[in-house]
Amino acid sequence: MAADGSEEFRLVSPGIDSEGRLPRKYTGEGQGARKNISPPLEWYNLPPGTQSLALVVQDIDASDPDGPIVPWAHWVVINIPPTIKGLPEGFSGKEKEEETAAGDYAGIKEGHNDWKVPGWRGPVLPNHGHRFEFKLYALDDQLHLGNKVTKEKVMEAIEGHVLGEAVLMANF
Repeated sequence: MAADGSEEFRLVSPGIDSEGRLPRKYTGEGQGARKNISPPLEWYNLPPGTQSLALVVQDIDASDPDGPIVPWAHWVVINIPPTIKGLPEGFSGKEKEEETAAGDYAGIKEGHNDWKVPGWRGPVLPNHGHRFEFKLYALDDQLHLGNKVTKEKVMEAIEGHVLGEAVLMANF
């Protein structure tokens, strides 16, 4: 409970273990077909007035070969309706499939990650110990960003529209 007695807006994943580790199947290092599966996410206690949700997942310890640490986007998702309470495991890449193209998931759009491809792309790291930040933004409006959605476009578009943020950290 938050100090004012209200429930805190929070983001959790039943797929991330109790020590906060991102399992291999959600990474580019999984075996065979069991890799690059987007992890399941659940959220609770959306702020009042939430019209849509946006998700940005970044490796906040990624280093630029030419210099400093620069967060690297692994997944960008926008226009998640406030009526759903999470995204199932393996949701990424399914927006064209019948069961997700209609109903509760209609309208959700996956953006391009920093590999310049849409959807979830799990990490393949030269060294482990990186922190992954799953950040869910509760917004007072839908986002209209055209065909190519990127982290940069999302961060610019949500300015002044964020009702709350929920963060989940995982290690890989």
